[in-house]
Amino acid sequence: MNSKIAHRVSGPLAQAALVIAFLLACFQVNAQAPSRFLGTITAIDGNTLTIKVDANGERKVEVPAGAPIKRIAPGQKDLSTAESIQFSDLASGDRVLVKLDPDAPGPTPQALQIVAVKQTDVALKQQRDREDWQRRGVGGLVKSVDAAGGVILVGSGAGPTAKIITIHIGKTTMLKRYAPASVRYDAALPAPLDAIHAGDQLRARGTKNADGTEIAAEEVISGSFRNISGVIASLDAAGSTFVVKDLATKKQVTIQISPDAQMRRLPDMMARMLAARLKGAPAAGAAAAPSAVTQPQNGSGGAPPRTWGGNGGGQWPGQNGGQGGGDPQQMLNRAPAIQLADLKKGDAVMLVSTQGTDSVTAITLLAGVEPLLEAPAAQNLLSNWSMNSSAPDVAQ
Repeated sequence: MNSKIAHRVSGPLAQAALVIAFLLACFQVNAQAPSRFLGTITAIDGNTLTIKVDANGERKVEVPAGAPIKRIAPGQKDLSTAESIQFSDLASGDRVLVKLDPDAPGPTPQALQIVAVKQTDVALKQQRDREDWQRRGVGGLVKSVDAAGGVILVGSGAGPTAKIITIHIGKTTMLKRYAPASVRYDAALPAPLDAIHAGDQLRARGTKNADGTEIAAEEVISGSFRNISGVIASLDAAGSTFVVKDLATKKQVTIQISPDAQMRRLPDMMARMLAARLKGAPAAGAAAAPSAVTQPQNGSGGAPPRTWGGNGGGQWPGQNGGQGGGDPQQMLNRAPAIQLADLKKGDAVMLVSTQGTDSVTAITLLAGVEPLLEAPAAQNLLSNWSMNSSAPDVAQ
């Protein structure tokens, strides 16, 4: 009887032992597999890198003298063409993919291999991409989407410069959409064509026809944003916020100003000129004798001033040989940049923000807009400007 009991017990115990042994073996195999992480170098101390990990937190890793370090171009995935570099070539701000040595002794992890993308290479690629977006890009507000036909109609410009652009979507067109509450290009996510809706802001680049009214798009990025116009009711400089009463909804909205927000103030003469033009009337004094208006670039007193020659006849600055090409978006780009500290209670502002009701984050903001609030086309002007004023920053 005892032998029978022993047999009945030993069977389950043996099975349990086998399961435990199997799990331990799997654990040991997984423990030996090299782990990897991606991040940005924040500090270098001797042969130790401090890396801000994309996934979460910060890690330190030692780099032995024999560990291979490869340099690749932004977006490159094939290591066969990568360049070998020295540890001394690494710098804070560089992006790195670190493969850890599972057999390394000591408390600090050691790198088995590092693949680096130099910050200088990223900056150069971003500059080239910005120039390409400016040269081959279009943008504006979506009027309609024909998903079956692969055609998007976009309204660009405002007032006399308004036009409809036809965007053709092909099988190879890269479609992206801004993440919720984000205006970062590198945080945009792939999205199907039917995710784009009328009223969205859209930016596309590709091959344009001669007058820029049609484009075969190679890349499209879109998003849904909110337009707000009103007067500042209160400011909280410490919290980087202010409260404005939205003229459309008659409700108060808290506006968050992030470091990425684009903020400018229109000089009074420019605001009146824009308002008059958008209303379809020449600005006061436009027919007067030619004169020059000098405006510092980007709000910097040390920057070379930009002079607009007299245009006469109520024309946009930039027409008839002047600067700006008659484009109101370019006029907004030349308005002085400002900071939150430059705003005060009672200022009239127009802004494009993330979606929201009681609280939103500003993407672009324009102050000094009292004359524009009476021009119905002014809101579209700002919406288009938020997409056209600069090309997306491309981070790799």
